[in-house]
Amino acid sequence: MTELSPLLQAPNQADLLLTHEAIQPFIHRTPVLTCTGLDELAGCQLFFKCENFQKIGAFKMRGAASAALRFSAEERSNGLATHSSGNHAQAVARTAQKLGVPAYIVMPHDAPKVKIAAVQDYGATVSFCNNTPAERQAALDKIVVKTGAAFIHPFNDWGVVAGQATAALELINDTKRVLNLILTPVGGGGLLAGSALAARYFSMEATVWGAEPRNVDDAARSLVSGRIEENVDNRTVADGLRTNLGDKTFSVIHRYVPKILVVSEEEIIAAMRHVWERMKIIIEPSCAVPFAAVLRYPELFAGLNVGIILTGGNVDVDHLPF
Repeated sequence: MTELSPLLQAPNQADLLLTHEAIQPFIHRTPVLTCTGLDELAGCQLFFKCENFQKIGAFKMRGAASAALRFSAEERSNGLATHSSGNHAQAVARTAQKLGVPAYIVMPHDAPKVKIAAVQDYGATVSFCNNTPAERQAALDKIVVKTGAAFIHPFNDWGVVAGQATAALELINDTKRVLNLILTPVGGGGLLAGSALAARYFSMEATVWGAEPRNVDDAARSLVSGRIEENVDNRTVADGLRTNLGDKTFSVIHRYVPKILVVSEEEIIAAMRHVWERMKIIIEPSCAVPFAAVLRYPELFAGLNVGIILTGGNVDVDHLPF
């Protein structure tokens, strides 16, 4: 198994290529799909990078594998640990399972039941906490002290950012037409930051924008203010986007991402339903946010080639929002 060196700063082009090679045993090369009906609805050519088909059902597998491979075998022998509402939790649990070490996961009490069950199915030990950043971290710190497990941050880790960047790298390489824009959702910012770096290194044309729910628009406000903003409330159907940016992810986003678009809860649900009905694939609310932005601001995308990373498909089908 290929080991990776720890990253002390934002990954460069060589780092991303090495990361992509190293994590191959942990990931699928997911397809890029198109849909004429959605193109006509949006007024542009859309290319969907389907990370809902990724192992564990989400792009987070890339970052977890990348970060885990930067620990030595001795450092990860006591296990891997993290806090997450779902997809990163599953990714760390599956990575630990594949590496043959324990996984210790802190999840909020209100995490989707389907995601809790999946984490437990991968053999992880799950602890619960209230859904605030401070309480998540406090619970996680206690576990790390007790077990000696290696902590993989959900997003504010250069190894995680490098792993998430590989989704955009593949999208750029696998799209037959030159992309003008790449859109990703933004919660903690790992995928958005990684995608911005991938576009900078591997595309002559593509600009990367973010999209997030209006109810949790901290990233959009952070881009305007030049400092990390926080949300007073985190109520949104897009449960994967409820967290705030970290200093590492913000440093990349502030430098390389010119725009973050915001959309309403109703627009997210409508966009999710369009993808389910037109493309016949399952996506979760968080990854409907970029497509919702395309529909909300058609004048920004008219006639362009737009790549969208569909980040995951882990949905509780007993509690669909439509």
